[in-house]
Amino acid sequence: MRHPKTLWMLPVLVTGLLTLTPAWHRPSTEVDLALVLAVDVSISMDSDEQALQRQGYVEAFRSPLVHQAIRTGTLGRIAVTYVEWAGTHPHFQKVIVPWVVLDDPKDSISFADRLAHTPIHRAAGTSISEVIDFSMALFSSGHFRAARQVIDISGDGSNNQGRLVTEARDDAIARGVTINGLPLLLKVPDRHENATIDAYYRDCVIGGSGAFMIPIREPGRLLTETRNKIVREIAGVEMPSAPVQPVQGESRTDCDTSESLWDEPVPEAHPPASSIGQRL
Repeated sequence: MRHPKTLWMLPVLVTGLLTLTPAWHRPSTEVDLALVLAVDVSISMDSDEQALQRQGYVEAFRSPLVHQAIRTGTLGRIAVTYVEWAGTHPHFQKVIVPWVVLDDPKDSISFADRLAHTPIHRAAGTSISEVIDFSMALFSSGHFRAARQVIDISGDGSNNQGRLVTEARDDAIARGVTINGLPLLLKVPDRHENATIDAYYRDCVIGGSGAFMIPIREPGRLLTETRNKIVREIAGVEMPSAPVQPVQGESRTDCDTSESLWDEPVPEAHPPASSIGQRL
């Protein structure tokens, strides 16, 4: 028969063992969504644009609409991480806020506050392919099981470093990941490629189940549309949009021309248009 004192100590011993157990041996947390927010900080964007872009994500996670979207999920919680990215020479993909599970408004506001008080970095180059690969590795590092995995990419330029963006995109899609886009057209483009970045994101970047993009052409729309995009990603709702007609036998956009287009003349700026999400 066990001594009563020994029995009394068992809960303490179990608690201590759980504390000492490495994180990768502990049960994984189940979440409705694992979301990588991959945000362009390349020098093609000026400091005002980058500050506005950051503020869009901060305000989104302070919004009751985002809190409600999280609550209405099957499990009522998501995992999110915030990454800044630029090019590969040198490599610049930096986790600004590591994976955190959000299951109540306080968690979301804490995430937003942490983001608001972290400096914004800047770096040269634009490698969308590299940040897709980086994000895929992040999914494996999180200690959770997600019903859906989404990479949310915002930026103002096309891939000009690293491997082909379509190769990285297709590898991610093959593993069940969805890539959504927030192409930014907030100023007169300095290169041909950036003048058509919305078409580039549509044809070369986004993909997977329910993939969509929301092009932003007016600074005043950025905060609202960033929030709307995140709500839509969390809810996993496919919204109707105008059908996209493919060009038979070829891609609608040349997805490997960013270097060759640098010296081409810039077309006239797009007229203002509604920022309505477009499905792949």
